[in-house]
Amino acid sequence: QAQLVESGGGSVQAGDSLRLSCVASGRTFSTFDYDMDMGWYRPAPGKECEFVARIDWSGVNTSYAEAVKGRFTNTRPNTKLTTYLRMSSLKPEDTAMYYCDVQLRGVNYWGQGTQVTVSS
Repeated sequence: QAQLVESGGGSVQAGDSLRLSCVASGRTFSTFDYDMDMGWYRPAPGKECEFVARIDWSGVNTSYAEAVKGRFTNTRPNTKLTTYLRMSSLKPEDTAMYYCDVQLRGVNYWGQGTQVTVSS
């Protein structure tokens, strides 16, 4: 009923860019879910997952972790059930599995992740 599918990961060199995509599908999600936030997380040393970026339904309000601010851009087209994470100036420390997260009516939904590997 609820599915999140990430794509766009890959192996790149430091300084390169990637764009991750996350598509939400299933009867759980609707284009008119005004309280549906979408975001990205990645595992970090000593943590299960660390916050990377988040965007609200309007696509106007975004927030970013300090480690990625100015390099990553989270967008959300008018379809509302897709979010993109544009990652620029990638660093080796950005290497991780990136998970898409949807928060809707107090419930978190997660995708299976897409791997990003950045070599120096």
